[in-house]
Amino acid sequence: MDIDISKVDQINSWPFQEARLILKKINKKPEKGYILFQSGYGASGLPHIGTFGEVSRTQMIMNAFGKISEIPTKLITFSDDYDALRKVPENLPNQKMLKENLGKPVSSIPDPFGKYQTLADNVNNKLKSFLDNFGIQFELKSATELYKSGFFDKYLLKVLKNYKKITEIVLPTIGPERRSTYSPILPISKKTGKILQVPIEVENEVEGEISFTDEDGENCKTNILKGNCKLQWKVDWAMRWYALDVDFEMYGKDLIESAILSTKIINLIGKKNPSGFAYELFLDEKGEKISKSKGNGITIDQWLGYASPESLSLYMYQNPKRAKKLYKEIVPKAVDDYLDCIEKSKKQNELQLLMNPAWHVHNGEVPQENMIMTFSMLLNLVETSNADNKELLWKFVKKYKQDISEKNFPIFDGLVGYAIKYFNDVIKAQKKYKTPSESEKLALQALVKTLEKCTDDMSPEDIQTLIYSTGKENGYADNLRDWFKLIYEVIFGDENGPRMGFFISFFGVNETKELLMNKLK
Repeated sequence: MDIDISKVDQINSWPFQEARLILKKINKKPEKGYILFQSGYGASGLPHIGTFGEVSRTQMIMNAFGKISEIPTKLITFSDDYDALRKVPENLPNQKMLKENLGKPVSSIPDPFGKYQTLADNVNNKLKSFLDNFGIQFELKSATELYKSGFFDKYLLKVLKNYKKITEIVLPTIGPERRSTYSPILPISKKTGKILQVPIEVENEVEGEISFTDEDGENCKTNILKGNCKLQWKVDWAMRWYALDVDFEMYGKDLIESAILSTKIINLIGKKNPSGFAYELFLDEKGEKISKSKGNGITIDQWLGYASPESLSLYMYQNPKRAKKLYKEIVPKAVDDYLDCIEKSKKQNELQLLMNPAWHVHNGEVPQENMIMTFSMLLNLVETSNADNKELLWKFVKKYKQDISEKNFPIFDGLVGYAIKYFNDVIKAQKKYKTPSESEKLALQALVKTLEKCTDDMSPEDIQTLIYSTGKENGYADNLRDWFKLIYEVIFGDENGPRMGFFISFFGVNETKELLMNKLK
């Protein structure tokens, strides 16, 4: 869809807001011929869902930028796989082997899973597979390759030339103990292969020669080029911006101070800093920051087992400046939010559609499939129908919706499979069915009698009205909320549930009556 340029300023969705800021700063096509967007991650542990969020959100800004400008864009995902392994992630096997390799570049440590040559290879390939699954177009850059190939060499010399000034920028931001050993440039030991946190002396800034005292107290000399050193990461970040000519990078709120420092460093060595966007952190169910080392929160694999990639992308779109919890129980709402956005898109004009999250998830190509029911409702159906496979659940659905098929409803077909797995893995164990008291039994028996008066061709609204009336007539006139809570706890084992009129209309009047009678035995 082509955008009316006159309407661009009216689009207040955050990707368009950021895209306008980038365009205003750059103003014209750079000499390299494109705008470079970068996302970075550490390769010391399995990629967590927050890493995907950063890449996904960056792509959304790129998509918006592509609609308001003809300047080409490019996305690189930078793997900091030449960084040292400082602690062993709890969710990795072969802990003993990994502990023995602490301090070495991640790209020189054997893969604890035994699938690839190194831990870095495993992490990089896993992230690439995830991003490919989401259809994200990107180029993976490896720090190890760029260091060892010599690509970074001339930029490392710039850092060496400004060694003292960079040190003066950094020292006020670190503690006294670390100041005594701090160096922007970290030599790699030829004896152990470890990245050394030691001070250095510049011997020849033109050739890249330095000297230092190693772990054994021996005075050593080395050349910093061709992968013989690693920059401290804040300095590394600035050097990376410079070397790759990055125009935009997103980062977590916890890295704001680091971004400020890296900005000072890149300005010092002769270049403007890229545009940035600080997003809030991702939290687990306890409100703790998710991390690669802990392996807490929901994993990408888990989400994609329970819901579509598009639902995850939409969750990442929502409120990037607000802290977001990432755990299994948030999945159903995220899916229903996604379905709701698709439904809304069908009635929206051009401007409204550009502010619809589904537009950003699908880069303008929003699917037009009609929604049969919410994911939450489908989960209830899995429970009440006792369906344990897609074919059985589809058979049940078609009993009441004879005009639909798997072929014509691919989104819903996906939901059917996701719902079965999510119910069995997550919901089933959490169910707490209520045993009704004698007075509650009488009220529910009255509901059974009400259902005897209903037919399958009644509208959901009419059925809902009868349920309301039954509650009012049986002790719940002052608090209908408790009436429905009772129904949900007895039937679904939860305080909340679907709109009962709609559920009964779909599940079947007689089936619902039998279900309720079985619960009252």
